[in-house]
Amino acid sequence: MNTAGLAYRGAHDALARSSEEVNVARAGGVEIERLSVRFGARTVLDDLSLQIGRGEFMTVLGRSGCGKTTLLRFIAGFVKADHVAGRLLVAGRDLTHERAHRRNLGLLFQNYALFPHLSVFENVAFGLRARRESGAEIARRVADALKLVQLADAGHVMPAELSGGMQQRVALARALVIEPDVLLLDEPLSALDANLRASVRSELKALHERLPNLTIVCVTHDQDDALVLSDRTLLMRDGRIAQIGTPQALYDAPVDAFVARYLGAANLLPPRIAFPIGDARHSERDRLACVRPESLRLAPLGGGHLHGTIASVDWYGPALSVSVELDAMQGTAVLVTAARGHGMAPEKGARVSLSYEADHVVLVQP
Repeated sequence: MNTAGLAYRGAHDALARSSEEVNVARAGGVEIERLSVRFGARTVLDDLSLQIGRGEFMTVLGRSGCGKTTLLRFIAGFVKADHVAGRLLVAGRDLTHERAHRRNLGLLFQNYALFPHLSVFENVAFGLRARRESGAEIARRVADALKLVQLADAGHVMPAELSGGMQQRVALARALVIEPDVLLLDEPLSALDANLRASVRSELKALHERLPNLTIVCVTHDQDDALVLSDRTLLMRDGRIAQIGTPQALYDAPVDAFVARYLGAANLLPPRIAFPIGDARHSERDRLACVRPESLRLAPLGGGHLHGTIASVDWYGPALSVSVELDAMQGTAVLVTAARGHGMAPEKGARVSLSYEADHVVLVQP
């Protein structure tokens, strides 16, 4: 087997090993066994089994309707459907039939649901008062939770006086103050603008580093959330697991075209185009060759593996996205990510060649 083939197989072996090691090393988190959820004739989750280790940050990705929010709601105890089958264990406890308020889970949803008539302190204290904790215990734990989210001096403030990012931190403190076994996040960043989203994403990552034993399950549709935040990522498709593993494994070694495209831009080419004659993969018929745009390099015509004409050049600040129509595939264009100020300056209509390392090409199922 050639070097690229070994690299491909090695990446998938590493993915399998990493998943097994996480499950063994981090026992005591969340375990779901053969979960099926059906609304009428529509199956939303189909015989799904999953293990999330104690202290693990897992993001659940997928398109609208794939079942990711239903999965989160099942863990939380909020699913009401025509048919629900399966088993849920959290921290070793069977919670399959336990009521939601007895599951000791922290919840943070898209709508922060802060009480507008209560101060930040009272919003955070709400769950503790419902549990009839003492006044001294409430004061201590609320102070600790607000300090954890960097709002130590905001206890007297009303929610309307806070920015969206600060309101989210209050909601996060309210979820954490009960000392949950698992923190469940449902699209927690979707209501924020791009700059604030990046900032809060960094805060969530730092929070998890400060609470290494807290298990976090975060549902999102944003690939950046998965790539930045998670120890492992679960990508769902039509109620099933499309692929699960580290974000790097899903990006570098996707199992099929769906996963490749979901985790970022992907050029999917017939192997006969991507590999030269003599390469064992050139005659592969049942798979596609996946090449990420950043793996391609632009060069003057004649100096690369593929040849074509630049169809468009789009500027994205520090990088350029270049579309190149290939000579070998009329009507098909590939995307190339080029750093500004490095290499040749691409211009629309220019004839170019594309080069890449064989190790950066992965064969995937269509």
